Amino acid sequence: MLVGHVAVGMLAKRAEPKVSLGTYVFAALLADLLVFTFLLARIEQVDFGPGRGAANYFHPVNIAYSHSLLMDVMWGLLFAGVYFLLRHNSRGAWLLFAAVVSHWVLDFIAHKPDMPLAPGTHHAYGLGIWSWIPATLIIEGGLWAAGIVVYARSTRAESWVGKVFFWVVAIFLTLVWYNNIAGPPPPNPRTAPIGSLMFFGLLVLWAYWMNRSRPHIQRVTASLPATSGM
Repeated sequence: MLVGHVAVGMLAKRAEPKVSLGTYVFAALLADLLVFTFLLARIEQVDFGPGRGAANYFHPVNIAYSHSLLMDVMWGLLFAGVYFLLRHNSRGAWLLFAAVVSHWVLDFIAHKPDMPLAPGTHHAYGLGIWSWIPATLIIEGGLWAAGIVVYARSTRAESWVGKVFFWVVAIFLTLVWYNNIAGPPPPNPRTAPIGSLMFFGLLVLWAYWMNRSRPHIQRVTASLPATSGM
């Protein structure tokens, strides 16, 4: 998944506005940021084959340190723990933990059976909706649309920057996502981790930028004065 992870950050921002959108997106994309780092460090391994769509050309060989359920829980506890120590926001910390772990859940839905439970295990799992483009468009596309709508309605652009760059990047990310599920493999698999790491890093920075450019709308519910009965 791609836009589905970003949507998790947008939905979490609505649940606890005190946490930056950038921090939520960072948490939701943490497993991907780790896998590209580990690929460059040769700690993990991924092969790229022929075909169109990531379901056909993307073949994880060893991604257990970044994408196994156990390690995502551990990374989530570490990420949320550091946030809590810095901000003392327990609700935000729990949501960040959930955002990190949600990566495994969403990838379990999207990937073929290549999502491990823990390092050293020999069984992997996945429902493989990536293989069915219509199902991917409905499920991940629906989640992405929900994230955009909820975030757009719960924030307000203070300038043209927050308005224009939010929608420009949202449209661009949608096109990148469609190419990911239906397009060809990267032209140079050796440099693909570098480009992907830069792309996801810029996406996190964009989310921090939007958090400053589109502040959360404080909704105040007016209450009528109490009246005494006769």
